[in-house]
Amino acid sequence: MSLSLDSKIEAILFFKAEPISVKKLSQILEVKEEEIQEGIAILEEKLSDRGVGLLHKDGDVMLSTAVEASTMIEGLIKEELSKDLGKAGLETLSIILYRGPVTRSKIDYIRGVSSTFILRNLLVRGLVERMANPDDQRSFLYRPTFELLSYLGVSKIEDLPEYKETRENLEVFEAQKEKEDEGIAKDITNNSMTKSSEEINNQSNEETSKKYE
Repeated sequence: MSLSLDSKIEAILFFKAEPISVKKLSQILEVKEEEIQEGIAILEEKLSDRGVGLLHKDGDVMLSTAVEASTMIEGLIKEELSKDLGKAGLETLSIILYRGPVTRSKIDYIRGVSSTFILRNLLVRGLVERMANPDDQRSFLYRPTFELLSYLGVSKIEDLPEYKETRENLEVFEAQKEKEDEGIAKDITNNSMTKSSEEINNQSNEETSKKYE
């Protein structure tokens, strides 16, 4: 008896035990991406009352513990995740969750301090991951891992509490901060130019006075 498409997808996800893209599944199973999407939808429905489920992020899909089991799973890993994470870690993690994928410089800009050490800590714990920045090959983008989504009990980023509102508020905050910084930079430039002009005038007046002495 041949397996249905959704069963084949389930087998691949179980074997891989890591995120895999719809495009890759399409190549492996030699079917159209639309058919893969339909198969994933059927599989998700079949798993609705099981201990495992599907996680979706950035076009990738992965088998994970069911959202309904999150409280139980949380109890098993809570100590490891909370140990020494601290306020700065939670702050950085929140920015990545609600503003990611995001660069380190953007995280630093929002927080107002360097986040290098905190990001390294979050990477080691498997809470965030780095990906290539298509706009700048010299930098990376940080995004939450599937493990973090599973721990939080959501199947996709958009399911986070007040996701849309919080993301919009962060964008407004960034825009206001950039505007304020531009104003400060402009004031500094104007002050510097004024000071330079005054020094030039004073020097010129001194030279003129010396001529007529």
